[in-house]
Amino acid sequence: MTTVQIPERMNFAAVAPRVFKAVLALDAAAREGIDPVLLELVQIRVSQINKCAYCIDYHTADARKAGESEERIYQLSAWHESSLYTAEERAALALSEAVTLLPGGVSDEVYAQARQHFDDRELAQLIALIFTVNAWNRMNATTRKTPGTQ
Repeated sequence: MTTVQIPERMNFAAVAPRVFKAVLALDAAAREGIDPVLLELVQIRVSQINKCAYCIDYHTADARKAGESEERIYQLSAWHESSLYTAEERAALALSEAVTLLPGGVSDEVYAQARQHFDDRELAQLIALIFTVNAWNRMNATTRKTPGTQ
């Protein structure tokens, strides 16, 4: 099987190092206090929606390191139809999709569902995680950063 090489448009970290470092700092702050498995599920799902191959590759590897099963990783794009996710994970994934697909807004129902599982601090961290992975996806997809590139 021959693979297709997708040329990277630019090395964002090299040409905009201050912005890149700021997003790294935001990323570190957003991760604080979030369960590592939930964190990776959210980042994978948002990256799937945004079609960011680099981030999907990166976060599925990290999910495996955090103990996530292959089955749950494979079914994540169809989590609505899967019984493999907890109520808390489902609330986080619903919020992730609503924030990522913002033109429809975050409904009161989705927000209330998340509130049932996360206190104010946890919910703020989750929202920060979601907008941070969206920033990474937009940076990497726009510049065509692909798995295997630095």
